[in-house]
Amino acid sequence: MTHGGTARTAEEARGGLRTALAGLTTRGRSFLAAGVAAAICAYVLGQGELLRVGLLLAVLPLACATVLYRTRYRVAGSRRLSPSRVPAGSEARVHLRMDNVSRLPTGLLMLQDRVPYVLGPRPRFVLDRVEAGGRREVSYRVRSDLRGRYPLGPLQLRLTDPFGMCELTRSFSTYDTLTVIPRVEPLPPVRFAGEAQGYGDGRQRSLALAGEDDVIPRGYRYGDDLRRVHWRSTARYGELMVRREEQPQRARCTVLLDTRAIAFQGAGPDSAFEWAVTGAASTLVHMLERGFSVRLLTDTGSSVPGEGADGFAGASQESADAAGLMMDTLAVIDHSDGAGLSRAYDVLRGGNEGLLVAFFGDLDEEQTAMAAKMSGRSGGALAFVLDSDAWGRETGDVPGACARSEERLRLLREAGWTALRVPRGVALTELWREADRQRTGVGAVSGTEGRS
Repeated sequence: MTHGGTARTAEEARGGLRTALAGLTTRGRSFLAAGVAAAICAYVLGQGELLRVGLLLAVLPLACATVLYRTRYRVAGSRRLSPSRVPAGSEARVHLRMDNVSRLPTGLLMLQDRVPYVLGPRPRFVLDRVEAGGRREVSYRVRSDLRGRYPLGPLQLRLTDPFGMCELTRSFSTYDTLTVIPRVEPLPPVRFAGEAQGYGDGRQRSLALAGEDDVIPRGYRYGDDLRRVHWRSTARYGELMVRREEQPQRARCTVLLDTRAIAFQGAGPDSAFEWAVTGAASTLVHMLERGFSVRLLTDTGSSVPGEGADGFAGASQESADAAGLMMDTLAVIDHSDGAGLSRAYDVLRGGNEGLLVAFFGDLDEEQTAMAAKMSGRSGGALAFVLDSDAWGRETGDVPGACARSEERLRLLREAGWTALRVPRGVALTELWREADRQRTGVGAVSGTEGRS
């Protein structure tokens, strides 16, 4: 960043002078006003000594502004976030680095970074004289209880003279983005009916190894076991061929998040919608850690990550990228204008989706019936239903609202869901265990992925 220009026209010089005068501090303006007043009094009273004092007071801030404006610094600034993606309520550290790339040392520099108010106060630093080719590094911390994407920058550099008469501000053009993702609660490895549809005996295989004629060979690779050499194919193709390994399909899990604005009331970190977002994030991370192929589905029908077969995350080496994409989506997800769950049902009715974990807001009779039909398209269904009426009150439940909520839960359970009502302030870990206790046990399998 270069402060000052190498060539100026007369018009630019006048504009620069106005900029320099606009940068006068309170002290500089006071000196200038005192000098002008002293000069006027000296002229009226005929006091030559007072005139010299007035000229000194007036010239000093003007000289400082001119020198400061004509000072040429070439300073490079950079910013580094550690980490760039942080859970809500956790701190991230921002590292700032200033390099003096000119041949002259700088004067006193004041560094200021622009940050949104939700991340904390605006950080300011005072940097002493930076030698030619030298550098200075400072850092500050930011923290937000609200998820989202927050811009940091641009970085501002304030130049001041040794007397504090004038200050000029220069800004860098680049900025960075801090992503605040939902908090993730560690979940216990409980077992749900129909949750595993990929590994172990009796599950689908991508290749059948019923007999020698059914084997699909491939070319030999360095490190392959020689006991897997397929001699018939080797003789046919004239090169060493080996039997393919069994490729089991990955278990699938769809996490459905209801984002309808009419289904949730209230706002803020303690609202029902934020609890649902946190629950969806925790479930996604938990299932990825257990080796599932997962996807995030909303009531609008949008699916994340949206790559691979049927929109699920790909192979295990892509799990980290898929998790990052889904968490980035949850960081900025907001209420939708939709009134129903039909679009999500259209996505789910394409076939068996493995385990389905849903986070619903308020459900009326029509949407309860729509949600009930979703369980028939999955290997297992688990629903967390948030009662916004109960979340909107600090204490107590309305008997009528509680009865309606229980009736909707009964309809979901009759349709095959393991459905739980989410009261205010309950931890997802407790409900996760409660779901394991309340399941009927029909078709229950171990959640540990087996291999044949």
